[in-house]
Amino acid sequence: MSASTVSTKKAAPATRSRKKLTLPWIMLIIAGGLALVSLVRLISGANDLTSVGQVSGALSLAVPIGLAGLGGLWAERAGVVNIGLEGMMILGTWFGAWAGYQWGPWTGVMAGIIGGAIGGLLHAIITVTFNVNHIVSGVAVNILALGFTQYLSNFTFADAPGGSSKQSPQVEPIYKITIPGLSDWMAELQAKHWFFVSDLAGVIGGLVTELSLLTVVALLLIPATWWVLWRTTFGLRLRSCGENPIAAESLGVNVYKYKYIAVIVSGGLAGLGGAFLSIVASPIYQEGQTGGRGYIGLAAMIFGNWMPGGMALGAGLFGFIDSLKLRGGATNVHALLLLIAIVLVLVCVWQLYKKKYLQAGISAVFAALLFVWYATTDSVPSQFVDAAPYVTTLLVLALSAQRLRMPKADGMPYRKGQGK
Repeated sequence: MSASTVSTKKAAPATRSRKKLTLPWIMLIIAGGLALVSLVRLISGANDLTSVGQVSGALSLAVPIGLAGLGGLWAERAGVVNIGLEGMMILGTWFGAWAGYQWGPWTGVMAGIIGGAIGGLLHAIITVTFNVNHIVSGVAVNILALGFTQYLSNFTFADAPGGSSKQSPQVEPIYKITIPGLSDWMAELQAKHWFFVSDLAGVIGGLVTELSLLTVVALLLIPATWWVLWRTTFGLRLRSCGENPIAAESLGVNVYKYKYIAVIVSGGLAGLGGAFLSIVASPIYQEGQTGGRGYIGLAAMIFGNWMPGGMALGAGLFGFIDSLKLRGGATNVHALLLLIAIVLVLVCVWQLYKKKYLQAGISAVFAALLFVWYATTDSVPSQFVDAAPYVTTLLVLALSAQRLRMPKADGMPYRKGQGK
């Protein structure tokens, strides 16, 4: 019996012990989360927590984060760490607005994708061909994109009617869809503030009210990515480059080609997220418009364990938290304290069940502190409201760190010919 066979047999029990989440379980988890949010809404009185406007705003904020996360997923599944997502989003916002105000929004969308793809191509050349450290290259792309767009704005937008050196003229908006009848019915149900039913109505209403066509395209890209990467020969070869490029090359896979394709697609998706910001979210380009969403998209991808579905849930969570400060502000974020405290209690119970007493104790202490904070205050400082999305990002990554499994060769140096 060969050593590889023995190692495979030893690894089999560990593989079998990790069960994959099926669709019914995912739906049950989502329903449980919605029920928990509904309970917090009833206790805190923050009725806007799951309103139609709140959900619609959360979706709009989640889309650019999700597109950046999807871009990061493509690159890292091929073994290239893409810290440059923020810079590629910046290129997408600028090129999207520049082409959009002159030739229409859909032309702007295409230009945003191309702008982000150019950033991806630059990152691929630096990391794949010249084998530069991926983090260093990504930071360089971010700095170059910021400086490049600032330079271009000075002699393009500054001379345009309604523009300046820091913002573009207004872009014509993309058509938005509202399903008549269903939208009004969901709004009426949500206004009754019933437990769970009104919250579910608010979620559905947010998905059928003022929905941009570009949002529909972005949502469809999630299952499309899953199908391409996990159900096609192309996807298998691309993922093999992120798991073991030497073995992939020995089987005839052109590793450089697949890494280039993955990173360029990654940049195009991030650029699409940037174009969404400057064409749909606010139909105008402004300096600093991305606001770190490229980094949050990377966090959503990590939270989702390098899988499209998990990444979408992470983006939705971050978009929801981000939208809380826009509607209800301090009141909604104050209710969020209670929600996090209850989640930490559930985490504590789970850790006790797993006999991880130290982790359970830490969760219990933080839960108690949040309960005290919630009970002794009526609102939270405005500074905490602004920081809530970033604090949530850190908390989510800390709680999910133990179950993460990145591609084995992600960020590892590779030279052509190693597998021959």
